[in-house]
Amino acid sequence: MKRESFRSRIGFILVSAGCAIGIGNVWKFPYLAGQNGGGIFVLFYLLFLVMMGIPVLTMELAVGRGSRKSVIEGYKALEPAGSKWHIHGWFCVLGCYLLMMYYTTVSGWMLSYFVKFASGSFRGMEASAVDGVFASMLANPGEMLLAMGVTVAGGFSVCALGLQKGIEKITSIIMLGLLALIIVLAAHSLLLPNSGEGLKFYLLPSLERASKSGFSGVISSAMNQAFFTLSLGIASMEIFGSYMSDDYTLAGESARICVLDTFVALMSGLIIFPACFSFGVEPDAGPALIFMTLPRVFVNMAGGNLWGTFFFLFMTFASFSTVIAVFENILAVCMDNFGWDRKKSAMINCIALFLLSIPCVLGYNLWSGLHLIGGRDVLDSEDFIVSNILLPGGALIYLLFCVTRWGWGFQSYINECNKGKGLKMPLWLKPYFQFILPILILLVFLQGLL
Repeated sequence: MKRESFRSRIGFILVSAGCAIGIGNVWKFPYLAGQNGGGIFVLFYLLFLVMMGIPVLTMELAVGRGSRKSVIEGYKALEPAGSKWHIHGWFCVLGCYLLMMYYTTVSGWMLSYFVKFASGSFRGMEASAVDGVFASMLANPGEMLLAMGVTVAGGFSVCALGLQKGIEKITSIIMLGLLALIIVLAAHSLLLPNSGEGLKFYLLPSLERASKSGFSGVISSAMNQAFFTLSLGIASMEIFGSYMSDDYTLAGESARICVLDTFVALMSGLIIFPACFSFGVEPDAGPALIFMTLPRVFVNMAGGNLWGTFFFLFMTFASFSTVIAVFENILAVCMDNFGWDRKKSAMINCIALFLLSIPCVLGYNLWSGLHLIGGRDVLDSEDFIVSNILLPGGALIYLLFCVTRWGWGFQSYINECNKGKGLKMPLWLKPYFQFILPILILLVFLQGLL
């Protein structure tokens, strides 16, 4: 059967960027920047994105494009005879399932809040009552199951339509909508009274705040964010390499994906900090920022219901583009390894992932007493395995596969990477890839475990 391919270059870039752009861009990047010295953190983040993110992204894409297969079969096609690199492919598949077992729930929260703002549930609400909306949603398994179920069914419905007619077409629309929304929301935030204070807090270098975190803390936070922002290590990008053309180099395309991903992260801060400072609200981290802090800002704001609706539509787009991309990886593995067609793969996995996502939903209500890894709840335990073990561990394996003689080999990787027009990966980077980059990724891995 002929391998599917993207209809256009822009389709590939938008779909791949959609996979990278997710909830972490919006609630994690701005907070980390604010906490770690503003512009100082941003500069280190960009440095590590070039040093770590782009190289590993090219390697994942190279395995996909070089083999024209999904991860397990891709490793088998490229690995030396008798070696077992393909075993890592099964861990990648496990990582995709585990990621979606909690990401679909969080994506469902975004959908629920979009519906609440669009239907006027927050209109006229006292700011003190906003926190209770989030608590009430978590305590209601029916509401969360419905939102999660819509997310799962919607994602697999898009994937079932095929690469060009479903994933490329729908994700391109979602991404263009996301980019338009983020520009409108940022422009609105910058026009609020006292927004300049938020802007200074976010982007101006602050040695005082950087020293509170410690110089090593700023560097390690920037390194982690640059590494995790692209979701490398579980083959979520590899599959799109298998669908892309040979017309353009992987370094050039990876740089474009990173630019889009970073644009959304930076613009998110332009939405959040001016709005928070304008209304005297402390910007918090994690779920509290999105579901408590910002809704308090919106209910105080003129036309806040409209801006809240736009913001959570943007968040729904950001999370749903990631869901579609990871679902496609899961489907491709089933099609390549089990011989199922696209619709059968979508149907079976839709049912499976809905059932597998139920524990995360119940972990906030009926199973709230259940604590797993290190006392973490269900969502945090699943996230710990993916973010702290499978992503950095997987990225290290991809790297070693591409640059050592025991794997695919540096020359094979660099030939694939530099095929086509555009930015070339220089050969003189070989010692850096073989000796320094593995140590940097190992540091991320060990820090995550500790």
